[in-house]
Amino acid sequence: MFLAVDIGNTHIVLGLYSDDGFEESWRIASNRKSTEDEIFVILTNLLGSVGYGINEIKHVAIASVVPPICEVWQILARKYFRTEAFLVDALTDTGMPILLDSPAELGSDRIVNGVYGFYKYGGPLIVVDLGTATTFDCISENCEYMGGVIAPGIGICIEALFNSTAKLPRVDFVAPPTVIAKNTVNALQSGVFYGFAGQIDGIVNSLQKEIGSKAKVVATGGLAAMIGKYCTSIEEVDKLLTLDGLFHLWSLKYGF
Repeated sequence: MFLAVDIGNTHIVLGLYSDDGFEESWRIASNRKSTEDEIFVILTNLLGSVGYGINEIKHVAIASVVPPICEVWQILARKYFRTEAFLVDALTDTGMPILLDSPAELGSDRIVNGVYGFYKYGGPLIVVDLGTATTFDCISENCEYMGGVIAPGIGICIEALFNSTAKLPRVDFVAPPTVIAKNTVNALQSGVFYGFAGQIDGIVNSLQKEIGSKAKVVATGGLAAMIGKYCTSIEEVDKLLTLDGLFHLWSLKYGF
């Protein structure tokens, strides 16, 4: 069995793969204080819930934007799986040139999304990842990472609004019944949903103009399916893009 680990600032997304491909995925909190032993217990329970044992994991690949947590997962892989985790970063030979002033600045999840997004959908391509931050990654028709955009994520903006105002409540992140709201809660929800949809469409439109030719637009991340419905620019929602991409890159290097 193969375990793909996408370590973000808010959540860690796990993907389990067998010889037949994708099996299951889970989302757990990114806790910088968790030890490898604590994570081992969590993994044991998650795997057991779908009928697998922890000793069936033979290979691990990691994309991480949180170095301290990544180090713990590397220790976990050595200690419990008796293997070195495969790490993706700007130095990994992925076949995708990174055309940035400082390629090392590019997050490994964005590298994975770009490489696998091009493999799956072709180019030019724009990948919109809705996570802690909302990122936009542009891949050329020749599989070159051209550059991108980083904007505050939805959760960050909701928390900032709640923490900075005296009377506005913290609201559940659900779609409003109408754009024109009749109460404060629905007004906040409408602002979040349609505000972010408009932001995404506006940025994608500007990116399309700079790319110079029509690029396919794919969304991923924990909030992609929910927000994607409200965006006219998003053509495809692919919630497994990063996990599948890790499995793809590992398979290219080592086989399965």
